[in-house]
Amino acid sequence: MKAGTSSEKTPTSSPLLRNPRYELMPFESFGDQIEHLPNDATVTITASPQLELEATIEWAEKAAERGFEVVPHVSARYVRNRDHLTEISERLRSVGITDIFVPGGDREEPIGEFESAYDLLIALKDIEYEFDDIGITGYPEGHEFLSDETLAESMKKKAPYATYITTQLCYDPHTILDWIGEVRDRGAELPVEVGIPGVMKYQKLVNISQKVGVGDSVRFLKKTTGIFGFVKQFVGSRGKYEPDDLVDGLEPYADDSDYGIRGLHIYTFNRVPDTESWRKERLQTR
Repeated sequence: MKAGTSSEKTPTSSPLLRNPRYELMPFESFGDQIEHLPNDATVTITASPQLELEATIEWAEKAAERGFEVVPHVSARYVRNRDHLTEISERLRSVGITDIFVPGGDREEPIGEFESAYDLLIALKDIEYEFDDIGITGYPEGHEFLSDETLAESMKKKAPYATYITTQLCYDPHTILDWIGEVRDRGAELPVEVGIPGVMKYQKLVNISQKVGVGDSVRFLKKTTGIFGFVKQFVGSRGKYEPDDLVDGLEPYADDSDYGIRGLHIYTFNRVPDTESWRKERLQTR
């Protein structure tokens, strides 16, 4: 399946920005940031290499008690053993959390017995506390250290234990759509939460993107209208990136069952107010 071009489908009003997921990091600023979210927002909480999983679980408990829908990252390489996994699951289920996201985790070495997300997914099937939804990772631009073949095989193994896919940060709608097409051609039918950047200063966003290994996206961002266009856009926006072009490219496919786009996953990098102001303004003008 190949994604259409912008000439084949035109942007239309869609529900993509009505109920996105907001990804936050479990730092001290978390408490202030959620004050800027809608009361019924879905908040996903990453795991920190420095703070490991405890900070993620603590903020997940607090956010759930505030009434938010919460999706904590339970990164495999941060879980010590099956007893630790059972403890985490019990704490999350006790505050009503029914959805978790299971990445491998960006630790170079696991702290315990789980080497990969697949290992953790298998272990989850054997413990008492079940979750209604479990997300796994998708990489529209590939992975810095893993081949496309390895990623495809990994998804094939994990898919039976998951209910949706969340994609890594990407700026190019055609890259995302083509990747979804390839996933469907391989037989994976899980719905997709498309990961997009929130509103942020260009330089900050470029730096973050390079750190998380999305170099092609950074190059796309710079070459979209040529380097002079990039500079013009940079200056005209006072150095702030807004994902309008990305959302415009995805919206025509939002209701296309062949693609199965369930919604947007916004990487806020704990800068919620600007992103939420942009989202509200866009909804009012569409």
